[in-house]
Amino acid sequence: MITLKSPREIEAMRQSGAIIAGMHHMLRDLIKPGIDTWEIETKSREYIEGHGGVALQIGFEGFKYATTISVNNEVAHGLPRKGLHLKDGDIVKVDTVVGLNGAVSDSAWSYAVGHVSPEVEKLMAVTKKAMYLGIDQAIIGNRIGDIGNAIQQYTEVEHHYGDVRQYIGHGVGPTMHEDPQVPHYGKPGHGVRLREGMVITIEPMINLGSWEVDTDETEEDGWTVRTSDGSWSAQYEHTLAITKAGPKILTSQDPDFDAKYL
Repeated sequence: MITLKSPREIEAMRQSGAIIAGMHHMLRDLIKPGIDTWEIETKSREYIEGHGGVALQIGFEGFKYATTISVNNEVAHGLPRKGLHLKDGDIVKVDTVVGLNGAVSDSAWSYAVGHVSPEVEKLMAVTKKAMYLGIDQAIIGNRIGDIGNAIQQYTEVEHHYGDVRQYIGHGVGPTMHEDPQVPHYGKPGHGVRLREGMVITIEPMINLGSWEVDTDETEEDGWTVRTSDGSWSAQYEHTLAITKAGPKILTSQDPDFDAKYL
């Protein structure tokens, strides 16, 4: 069932989103060559809880951590690992979900560790722009397929990257994962019609190689998703509301860059 949020509920979700945005600002300065991924987890959880939020991933289907931390060819759901030190040139994706007084928000971001290769730098830039191209389609009267098609055309057709199919965006609130499902591929004019009050995530996962991933996740931890061909992957994710004034990002980190979405 798709729930439509009131302006009051959307504003509450914006406040929980501000905690995630602040956490990501903190991580920009924290993530450097040599950092242990466990420090990313502990600092992120401290930030969330220190600002009155609840790290909602903890306990979700048995997950134990405030963040997922996915490195290089890990697409999503990577575990924070003690002793895993990031190296110069790595790419790391950090994802979290925060609750604040019952309002939920969700956002992931990719970070270059030190100096990454031009190939990885381009992958990150294309993935981030793809998210925004999807957001631009999130207007009343459009359909879910319009979002996915905009992302797929830019990433796969224009840049020949792999646009992951198995993991997609979704509705948010009152729980972490709600209807509608929001694929990052699709046909324009197809799928659920967007209505005022919907709140969704757009979170493309884009690979340098094939779009295929190992969905049995790994024999090691049961969570981590990797690319099937070993290629590296990037992801960006915002939570946004569908409004009469257009899509409104609730997890914005940059009020200048995101001015038209606020």
